[in-house]
Amino acid sequence: MEMTPLVLRRIPLATAGLLLALQSPVAFAQRGSGDWMTNGFDAQRSYWVRNDEKISKASMSKPGFGLLWKAKPVNTARQLNTLTPPALLDFYISYRGFRTLGFFGASNDRVIAYDLHLSRVEWEKSYAAKSNRMAGTVACPGGMTSNVTRPTVLAYRPVPTGSGPGRGTPAKSGVGEPYEGAVTIRRDVPRPAPPPPVAAAKPAAPAAPSPFSPRIQWVNALTGDGQLHSLYVSNGEEPAPAVPFLPVGANANGLVVVDRFAYVATQNSCSGVDNGVWALDMDGKSVSKWKAPANVAGTAGPAIAPDGTVYVTAGAELSALAAKTLTQKGSYKSTAGEFTSSPVVFEFKGKNLVAATSAQGHLQVVDTGDLSKPFAQSAAFATPGYQAGGLASWQDPSGTRWILAPSGKNITAFKLDGEGKLEVAWTSRDLVSPMTPVVINGVVFALSSGEFRSDSVKTTVEKSVPAVLYALDSATGKELWNSGATMTSFVHSGGLSAGDSRVYVATYEGTQYVFSFPFEI
Repeated sequence: MEMTPLVLRRIPLATAGLLLALQSPVAFAQRGSGDWMTNGFDAQRSYWVRNDEKISKASMSKPGFGLLWKAKPVNTARQLNTLTPPALLDFYISYRGFRTLGFFGASNDRVIAYDLHLSRVEWEKSYAAKSNRMAGTVACPGGMTSNVTRPTVLAYRPVPTGSGPGRGTPAKSGVGEPYEGAVTIRRDVPRPAPPPPVAAAKPAAPAAPSPFSPRIQWVNALTGDGQLHSLYVSNGEEPAPAVPFLPVGANANGLVVVDRFAYVATQNSCSGVDNGVWALDMDGKSVSKWKAPANVAGTAGPAIAPDGTVYVTAGAELSALAAKTLTQKGSYKSTAGEFTSSPVVFEFKGKNLVAATSAQGHLQVVDTGDLSKPFAQSAAFATPGYQAGGLASWQDPSGTRWILAPSGKNITAFKLDGEGKLEVAWTSRDLVSPMTPVVINGVVFALSSGEFRSDSVKTTVEKSVPAVLYALDSATGKELWNSGATMTSFVHSGGLSAGDSRVYVATYEGTQYVFSFPFEI
């Protein structure tokens, strides 16, 4: 395994201990709520990391951000697939101390956990001997095709208010105002009578479980033989046998686990497996399936609203499926050709909206409360037929809702107003086959994925244009930073993942790149 060292700056041990003590409450308070849990960050596939301590428009405009480390884990590429974007776990406390972990899926049916601070393998688990070993094609590569995921929640993540953690009002001191002396108790003023006794309160409802209580944390992986694995995040142990989920050879995408149910989409009719959405009751071991009317669109997988409704795009339909059973509740018929992206779900002025792009180059937004008509539709902005993959959506501190869409040669940023109108706010610089961008604390990270040319007989890559990562101002699209020639290959599968001031990109030749600011110890 090739690995570059971390860039470190030493600080005194006592200072390090003090910083740890000061930072611990914040980390505990955010435990499990701010991590990149699944493909697209959350169950709604927003690609939006709400808060970050280091990444901002100001910090990205200064020197310092760059390659933190890179690694090339043991793996055999299957067609154009190599590594999936990692699910992340920040500030994990184990018997071995504090850990920040990333869980990667490898195309040869391997799950790899990295210590992201020390850039070393924490544990790995291989299922290659048991999984489907067919040669595969680009459309049906076999092996592990879906992302590794951690169980997540259905609720929308809190929207940033523009202020950092801490109290909302000034602290009160026992010392008086400047030049007024200390606060004292006047003895010549009678003390007020004690308040009357409070009546006994009615029995309260059971308290919500404490986020600090011990609990098992899992990471889930779907291997090429269709088995769903549940592993301990600490060491990769699998205490129970894997559960059959999909037929062997299915091309799976967008694995997500909520409320002890796993959901995933199947595409391209690989090995004769129906295109659609599958749900697995992880306790009852039963599987439900919804058969799509056409190939499932996009790369992010099904998106799930806070009420549990599952949304999926296939052909010219955006379908709403009931939680767990996948019974179809309704559908929206596209007015601008077949859908070309996975849906993204978001809240807007009390409504739950769903957005996706379509073949004629339009962005369509639908109110989940009324699937009979579009809530908003843009003019054509993208190359007709371009497969956008997925969309990013975020809300700025002023309450403006943004939607970011790849358009074949750039990223287009839309604003959604209260009257249901989509306005193009900016268009990025030219990019090569851009993938779904990630928004972090007001900074858009856009990936120019590059391109490849292959020998049609030998199916080997001859030439490629390497991938480049860009940081853009989310309000204007202005370029703040780019990775230059750091990456030496293109990106075909996967895409971006981010968290704890780091952005992850895996290229075709199997190298995982991690971009961030230098890590201080």
